[in-house]
Amino acid sequence: MHIETSLLRDLVLLLLASLPIVFVCGRLRLPTLIGYMLTGIIIGPSALRVVHDVQAVETLAEIGVVLLLFTIGLEFSLEKLVAMQRVVTLGGGLQVLLTIAAGAVVARAVADFAWPQAAFAGFVVALSSTAIVLKTYADRAETDTPHGRVAFGILLSQDLLIVPMMLFVPLLAGKQQLTAGGVLLTLAKAVIAVLLIVVVARRVFPFFLRWLVTLRSREVFVSFAVLACLGTAWLTAQAGLSLALGAFIAGVVLSESEYSHQIVADILPFRDIFNGIFFVSVGMLLSLNVLADAWPMVAALVALIVVVKTLTAFVAIKALGRTTRVALTAALGLAQIGEFSFILLKVGAESHLLSESDYQVFLAASIVTMLATPLVIGIAPAVGYQVCRLTGLPDTPEVAPMELPPVSGHVVIAGYGLNGRNLARVLRAAGIPYRIIELNIESIRAGRKQGEPIIYGDGTRREVLHAAGIEGARILVVAISDATATRRIAALAREMKPDLHIIVRTRFVSEMNGLYTLGVNQVIPEEFETSLEIFARVLREYGLSQQYIRQQVELIRREGYRLLDEACPGREMLIGELATLIENATTAAMRLPADSPAVGRSLRELALRPMFGVTVVAIQRGAETVVNPDADFRLAAGDVFVLLGRPESLEKAMESLTTDVARVEEA
Repeated sequence: MHIETSLLRDLVLLLLASLPIVFVCGRLRLPTLIGYMLTGIIIGPSALRVVHDVQAVETLAEIGVVLLLFTIGLEFSLEKLVAMQRVVTLGGGLQVLLTIAAGAVVARAVADFAWPQAAFAGFVVALSSTAIVLKTYADRAETDTPHGRVAFGILLSQDLLIVPMMLFVPLLAGKQQLTAGGVLLTLAKAVIAVLLIVVVARRVFPFFLRWLVTLRSREVFVSFAVLACLGTAWLTAQAGLSLALGAFIAGVVLSESEYSHQIVADILPFRDIFNGIFFVSVGMLLSLNVLADAWPMVAALVALIVVVKTLTAFVAIKALGRTTRVALTAALGLAQIGEFSFILLKVGAESHLLSESDYQVFLAASIVTMLATPLVIGIAPAVGYQVCRLTGLPDTPEVAPMELPPVSGHVVIAGYGLNGRNLARVLRAAGIPYRIIELNIESIRAGRKQGEPIIYGDGTRREVLHAAGIEGARILVVAISDATATRRIAALAREMKPDLHIIVRTRFVSEMNGLYTLGVNQVIPEEFETSLEIFARVLREYGLSQQYIRQQVELIRREGYRLLDEACPGREMLIGELATLIENATTAAMRLPADSPAVGRSLRELALRPMFGVTVVAIQRGAETVVNPDADFRLAAGDVFVLLGRPESLEKAMESLTTDVARVEEA
């Protein structure tokens, strides 16, 4: 009972200490995982020593890793893998192999490691942090950028290659004979065990899922998901493989089920809690005494890791045909040690591949690289641009240049994503000439099959804009997701043609002022445009006229979207007017008889709004309909009124217009 109480106390203190630290990291726009690592460092054995049972916390952390691999398997899409197969196999495989080789050579030359230990050091350095990198990209809205997509593919490859790395650790440690036959035998046993587990899981899991769904019990459903995860992990451990591999297999098998989305929703809270504990445990492993004594060695190792990983990732991404800027930006984002490297480090230390001092130095350097990741990713786009500008490094596209006829007065579209494709389709139908600039090779190939005038290149380069004929263009539309590249393209295009009309799509309103400062004519922020569309459709359902809705939407756009901001003084007036209109949003229609006293008079003279609180929203005269007629509009016999107001006000207004009201419709 004392042990259980001690563990509960440590967990309570751990969570209590992590909350303020994670809160501060959130305010500083840092990933919460970094907050958890800092928590571990602060409350760990080498600092405040708040947590006593570090081994128990590490056990919970292992469960977190298992759940992490399980959810990665659940979100693992074979279709996505096929779509990114070239990035995953060529880019990811080449990056891992180059980093292992470079890491081993450096470890052998600098630290005088034996080759098995040097190869193990290469394993540790080759992996990057999937959790921190993807979270940072998501916070910066760079997940869908060219460098974000290629980084995701390489991270996916690394997550898959952790499995053979774990298999090779016993061989490197000398527990098994390191021969070609021994390596092949180990891989063969692993493949057979994995195939058996996959076959059994694919037979058993669907049967139980169909049966459990009929019970309609969320608790039982969650229990089965956890059982499938931990049970498969246990089976793989019995086969001599890693727990993480089993959890990943269980996730992949269940991902084929129609219930995979529900399983993800149910498991995510558990995964996030245990992942937090995992990163806390990583922080607790760090010895501040070792860091203080060996800080020059740690700093040198951090520099070596960043340089080696950046160079190897850069070479691998360039081999995919990406531009220098994209390759360098993505490579800098991958220049840290990953969470699975800590598992490798622990296994390597237990297998005596690393001494205790080397283990602590590697651990300290790894944590420093992870803590620096948000900062490095933040400056990576600017660094990539400046390096290309200063060095003039050439880009080597894998697609042949397209010979396009000269054109002028055309539209240049930067980006052939969904918005770029839709715009190109409309321009083609309207007969307006255009040129497209795109970096994604797959998009270029798809577009050229449809006869699109696409130029391969980076729009931040002067020669690429020149190839698109920017000097003779009339309009530039920047429809890419990379905020840094968007600003560079706009500034360069304005410099090359001062009278060019520039339209930019951006994700966030916070970027609008900076873009206008660069000379952009129109900025279309996605988040507020979505809000405006919802706003317009809601008003339409309340019966407000299309003309009025259009006026309000244009007013908000004209004010630079400030009317949607709580601090804007004009916002209260707009909301008050809308509230009045919605409250009065009953419409009625009537035909004006020939003997009406209103015939020949203007709407100003009738004063329907001041007297009765109703508004004339439209008047139909024969085949012509006048929407929102002005105050000087004079009425004629047979005109059909469309009035807006409260029901009782409408009745009084129509009685005043005629003694013999001919009502034709009421809504």
